[in-house]
Amino acid sequence: MAVVHRTTMSPGKLELVASWLPAQPWYEGLPGRAPELARAGGFRLDDPEGEVGIEFMVVTDTAGPGGPVAYHVPLTYRGAPLPGAEHALVGTSVHGVLGTRWIYDGAQDPVLLAQLRALLRGEAVPQAQSASDTPDPTVVVVPGETGSTVTVTRVLRPHAPADPHTHVSATWHDASGAPARAVFAALRA
Repeated sequence: MAVVHRTTMSPGKLELVASWLPAQPWYEGLPGRAPELARAGGFRLDDPEGEVGIEFMVVTDTAGPGGPVAYHVPLTYRGAPLPGAEHALVGTSVHGVLGTRWIYDGAQDPVLLAQLRALLRGEAVPQAQSASDTPDPTVVVVPGETGSTVTVTRVLRPHAPADPHTHVSATWHDASGAPARAVFAALRA
């Protein structure tokens, strides 16, 4: 099981995501305006090799033109650069225990995608975002139509229509603090 260290990161995760997020094609904020982010939830998966940190983070941006938006930002944390993945680099940060970490958009990291497929097959156990060795029972795999391609939901909509595909749903807290649930990822044809 992955260990969640109680330490600092410089720059912090929200800082890195805030500078990376506006350049993403699915970003709903105003061009030229920095997002105002708050952590809103998420969960982790363990890397069987114990080398890569895997986090499915939810952040809420309150600076958008249409009101708060919840973004699902899967991240991986590595002790060295991922060859050929420069386009997916969110940034680097100095971790108080582990040293320099290269942080990637997890939707483009093969380790995260492999563990997400394992979760969708019922072969991985979702872990609490902020506690070591603690399963997260709010993360649910819903069986349905199967496929071979993993798709990651980037903008979370709590009242979206039901997804007929095998998918993972999880909870987070919306801008008002109320619990919300949506599909984080699915297996599609």
